Amino acid sequence: MTTHNAPPVVYPLGRSRLLGALLLGLWLCGLLLSLLWFLQSGRPPDWRMALALAFVAGASAAAYMGWRNAPAGRLTWDGEVWRWESPGYQAGVAEYELSVLGDFQHALLLRLENQAHARLWLWVERRAFPERWLDLRRAVYSPHKSLAAPWVHDSLHADPQPAVAVSGPMHPVDGTPTHS
Repeated sequence: MTTHNAPPVVYPLGRSRLLGALLLGLWLCGLLLSLLWFLQSGRPPDWRMALALAFVAGASAAAYMGWRNAPAGRLTWDGEVWRWESPGYQAGVAEYELSVLGDFQHALLLRLENQAHARLWLWVERRAFPERWLDLRRAVYSPHKSLAAPWVHDSLHADPQPAVAVSGPMHPVDGTPTHS
């Protein structure tokens, strides 16, 4: 049986509407819970309510800045390796290992990790380039070479250990030699 690599694809990335909606929804939940807490307490506002509203305002600013500064660029699959190309990063300098963290059919949450273990989280949406969406999905889910370090391997690929000859009776539970 032969395997075929997914075709090369270049996919543009920018700010995600889905991420924006999720952040807005979470912020609104925090605001609503703070307001319900205030109304349920029946007391005049005090320092705890002011602190809660300050945290909600801080969360709002952090969410907005996170969404506003989301990575923008191009995700490139050449048939062998993933590359991240953006104005603030030299194209093709590092190869990445790609992981799918969330698949929402019209959006993907991806994590890129280079050999130095630097991570980049990307929200990819179908609306950015609908003509190449299926090509991107094929590339994301196709098997490809691993960038694991050559010294890291699992027990299936480990060198076999030499057998130890044991003479005499063996313990029935743990297989250790018993001495009579």
